[in-house]
Amino acid sequence: MTLVKLNHVTKRFGPVGEPIKWDASAVLTKRNSEVAQSYRYMLEMDKPVEAPDRDRALDDVTLAILNGEALSVIGPSGCGKSTLLRVIAGLIDPDEGEILYDGRPLHQIPLEDRGIGMVFQSYALFPHLESRENIGFWDYIRKHEERIPERIRYISDEMNIPVKHLLSRRPPQLSGGERQRVALARALARDPKLFLFDEPLSNLDAKLRASLRVQLKRVIQKYQITSVYVTHDQAEAIALGDRIAVMNRGRIEQVGSYHTLYETPANIFVAGFLGSPSMNFFEGVVEGSEWHGEGIRVGPLSPGSLDEKVVLGIRPEHIEIANDGTPVIVERVDNLYDHRYQILHLRMGPRTLTATAPLPSSIEAGNAIYIHILAERSILFDADTGQRLKV
Repeated sequence: MTLVKLNHVTKRFGPVGEPIKWDASAVLTKRNSEVAQSYRYMLEMDKPVEAPDRDRALDDVTLAILNGEALSVIGPSGCGKSTLLRVIAGLIDPDEGEILYDGRPLHQIPLEDRGIGMVFQSYALFPHLESRENIGFWDYIRKHEERIPERIRYISDEMNIPVKHLLSRRPPQLSGGERQRVALARALARDPKLFLFDEPLSNLDAKLRASLRVQLKRVIQKYQITSVYVTHDQAEAIALGDRIAVMNRGRIEQVGSYHTLYETPANIFVAGFLGSPSMNFFEGVVEGSEWHGEGIRVGPLSPGSLDEKVVLGIRPEHIEIANDGTPVIVERVDNLYDHRYQILHLRMGPRTLTATAPLPSSIEAGNAIYIHILAERSILFDADTGQRLKV
């Protein structure tokens, strides 16, 4: 297991529109050239796509990933998730700051001694090699081919990753799910000290994704190895991570359990990013113990500053359908039968908002109904900074 620390790590973009490149010269030595070549192949198969509207891919990131912890990293496309993973792996060097493995600077650890098992979105398998050779690649290049059969047996029998029937087939002959199982087996075959996952299930259909998610969780729990799992899927982040880090524009906005992030978000971005449907936001002011917005009042709240301009956030499940209260018009209804509730898209004057109601329900599009916002479940944010107000 490995304790990974990032201290004030910054990575800048190159010229506008040019992706971050990996400089293999830093690791291409006579001793580890084959290892570096394989890393270069995997990186080129899965180049990060970053946003061109800022100059830093990573902006002063400080983060600790604990021994044996599984940390999920989520955020919108282009926020720096994949760059963060590559910096942790040492595939790209930060412009500022440092990365430590168990207190030792990463650049002082030879590439082949870092013990990293990586699984990519694009599988990154060698297309000309059979699955057996892909899985045992690290033993193959180190001239320990006799270890490969026992590793495959352990991965298939002990870790319950079904790959034995795929061993003689090359990647072009495999389905997406089969390729990802081979990629996972390859990562396991390295006896990793650190697992790095870069959206490994995003190319798969929902049923297969759910199945492989269970297998991944089993692997992570069995090994108790420090793991970083990058994903845009909140369900995967919750299922696989002990903690979740939310990223935005190269920064880590908040780290914690899903319950902590959901109930006490640090700012408007975290509050709006987590949850489906998303949180509703309204601008207004706090006067005494009540919040006032256009056409709506919420209270009593904990006492705050008079006439303070704030944004009120309320999650859809904390808006109740009532016999009286604030009038709204139902614009659309989405019935989620598997979850036994419906999503109500409502209009309140010029504003739109979202609420939920349990099924079965007689609410239909075009209905005029009343809603009541649960004041005790509302969250206030500073209108200028977006930070949550502790009132």
